[in-house]
Amino acid sequence: MRIYLDYNATTPAAPEVVQAVAQALGETFGNPSSVHAFGQRAKAGLDEARSDVARLIEADPSAVVFTSGGTEANNLALRGVAGAARADQPRRIVTTGIEHEAVLTTLKALEREGWTVDVLPVGERGVLSPAALEPRLSDGVALVSVMHANNEVGTIQPIAELAALAHEHGALFHTDAVQSVGKIPVSVTQLGVDLLSLSGHKFAGPKGTGALWIRRGVRLAAQMTGGRQERNRRAGTENVPALIGLGVAARLAQAKLADSASSIGALRDRLETGILAAVTGAFVNGDRDRRVPNTSNISFEGIEAESLLIALDLEGVAVSTGSACSSGSLEPSHVLRAMGLSSARARNSLRFSLGSGTTIDEVDFVIGIVPNLVAKLRRLGQTAAALR
Repeated sequence: MRIYLDYNATTPAAPEVVQAVAQALGETFGNPSSVHAFGQRAKAGLDEARSDVARLIEADPSAVVFTSGGTEANNLALRGVAGAARADQPRRIVTTGIEHEAVLTTLKALEREGWTVDVLPVGERGVLSPAALEPRLSDGVALVSVMHANNEVGTIQPIAELAALAHEHGALFHTDAVQSVGKIPVSVTQLGVDLLSLSGHKFAGPKGTGALWIRRGVRLAAQMTGGRQERNRRAGTENVPALIGLGVAARLAQAKLADSASSIGALRDRLETGILAAVTGAFVNGDRDRRVPNTSNISFEGIEAESLLIALDLEGVAVSTGSACSSGSLEPSHVLRAMGLSSARARNSLRFSLGSGTTIDEVDFVIGIVPNLVAKLRRLGQTAAALR
């Protein structure tokens, strides 16, 4: 038996997506910038996909820029705003310590280019308080970037309140919604943001697809230059087959959103409750109420999470110690450390992220094996400590 509980890292493409991509590879091969029939067929497929993605986030299709994924979308938002800033504007950006590396690493690069980056801490719940943001806006800020849902602990930020504060002080607001789009309802209007990033492979779409929504009137410097594709905001011939697949994934996600969120949330709660009841010294990290329905981050005292991850994998269960983009790092999770957790607790935490393919039998299997694996690893740890 193989059980996949790492949906926050990536999701399997839906069968309808696979079929749409395969068909487009064979039949929709024209360049969408070409004026002949082959090109116009490709353009029609691209337009339909753009409309599907826009509908998922309640946006106007003309404001959706296709990218190669969430990382490029974040880069385009951050570097684009920085590149378009006027000389008399403040060169300061505010963010949090729990952002994805695609944001934090890009902001470090902007710091080397003369920008000031203010990284705000979050409390143990993993949620940024509007009261913590407001004082940081008084000195003039060009952009605030706060993720909608965290990739490691799943906590949802009060984006609408944070964005309203940023606007009161003349700042733009960007949110990385890679881990929320397709899992919970997301509306750019209700959030009140200026820029929103998403990624297709997080909701059963193809890898290498994503989008940045840009509010009308926001000035943004293109980071990929060349042709006039994507309304001059992202040059290069679009990956039509994959983007058609992204559109199908968006359409499927919207149709299943309410039912899937409820059912997956119930399975997540069952998994979490079962593990906490059976394992002493196990704790949930982050706010247990303000989070996406599929994510549970649990720390296990007295073990290294990496050891439990390997033990679970040997039993056929795939989980994660955190962001897939940080896999192999010896450093404790920067997200958990930014939440104020100790290095030890950050190192003994595992992320369980469920998806549409998760079943109750799989959840019960994991609940059944985790206690024995944790007990075994604790005994081994105690024996090793005694021998030292």
